[in-house]
Amino acid sequence: MQYSTAQFRKGLKIEIAGEPLTIVEFQHVKPGKGGAFVRTKMKSLISGNVLEKTFRSGEKVDVPNLEERKMSYLYRDDSGYCFMDTETYDQMTLTEDHMGDAVGFLKENIEVELLFHNGAPIGIDLPMFVELEIAETDPGVRGNTASGGSKPAKLETGLTVQVPLFLNEGDIVKVDTRSGEYIERVS
Repeated sequence: MQYSTAQFRKGLKIEIAGEPLTIVEFQHVKPGKGGAFVRTKMKSLISGNVLEKTFRSGEKVDVPNLEERKMSYLYRDDSGYCFMDTETYDQMTLTEDHMGDAVGFLKENIEVELLFHNGAPIGIDLPMFVELEIAETDPGVRGNTASGGSKPAKLETGLTVQVPLFLNEGDIVKVDTRSGEYIERVS
């Protein structure tokens, strides 16, 4: 199966030379002279590298063999991060290379989407927000309000985020997994 350049849209996943890519930006260009073309900016789903390529109008690209599976994070050991398929209960261990920045948000039993290309894991999609406990931070000061500045807090996963001054160790906070920013305290 193949996609034509007429089907290009932001977020479309394509394959070029065996590498799965996602389209970040594209622009159909019809010059006054010559044939129309599509200027495209793509990001590799494996390496994260961004590349730009121009396609002739109507050119075809391959559809990648991608599969997403819902997995539950179990634990970390010397061999890596262990996940369990929520449907088949098969277990799989991923190395630190596969995980990237996701390690700071992984808490036992969190549900994630693992992305596979030709049967091999290439990436992980976290939920948009995670709730984590503050493991270490300076004590909160009475009278400080939410608008009174911020301080660093180390969370149970080892991730450090900036939180309001009134939060203490043991508080649960909601963190945005895309930016790594504190959103709110969870009661």
